[in-house]
Amino acid sequence: MLEIDNLKFGEDGLIPAIVQDEESGRVLTLAYMNRESLEISMQEGTTCFFSRSRQKLWRKGETSGNVQSITSITADCDGDALLVRVRPAGPACHTGQTSCFFQEVYHTDTPAPFRLEDLYALLQDRKEHPKEGSYTSYLFEKGTDKILKKVGEETTEVVIAAKNNRRELCYELADLTYHMMVLMVQQGITPRELLEELASRHVVDRKVKQEPMGGEAR
Repeated sequence: MLEIDNLKFGEDGLIPAIVQDEESGRVLTLAYMNRESLEISMQEGTTCFFSRSRQKLWRKGETSGNVQSITSITADCDGDALLVRVRPAGPACHTGQTSCFFQEVYHTDTPAPFRLEDLYALLQDRKEHPKEGSYTSYLFEKGTDKILKKVGEETTEVVIAAKNNRRELCYELADLTYHMMVLMVQQGITPRELLEELASRHVVDRKVKQEPMGGEAR
């Protein structure tokens, strides 16, 4: 565990802090901390920064309510920058945007890697802003019973596919996953809640087991 004394604050007493959404992985903002704000953040478990424009401490969300609960703080290899992973209660940007980084400067045509969190966000949008011709919007319009019927149908198809071939099984599992996520959105269950439930049941030991030194492994 790196001590605060070993961090490298700049001549102005500040260290840059990149704030990242723990669940989505999205970078929310770049802020600055001094020693006091870092200590407050660690003590209270929510982000506290130092405002360079106002030259004073400010707790994120103290007026807006958009508090950022900290899950971890990690220093870079040189100890002169921080990565703060959080669970945000609302938008990070004062403009109301989820992230302060939304003004596109350059974009490649290479598609971004698929993530279940992005699919969940798309499904939420289809529910809140129905789109004509959208199958997802149709499911939400028909309601829970229709969604449950589809989950049941897809579950049966998974069972049948498992008796046939691997490719078909993968296809049907994808269908089932999609409809399960539609159900999650319908019932207000987030991916984070699902992961926390799984984590509460299964404790994974991430420690690497070392073999005995010398001689044959026993």
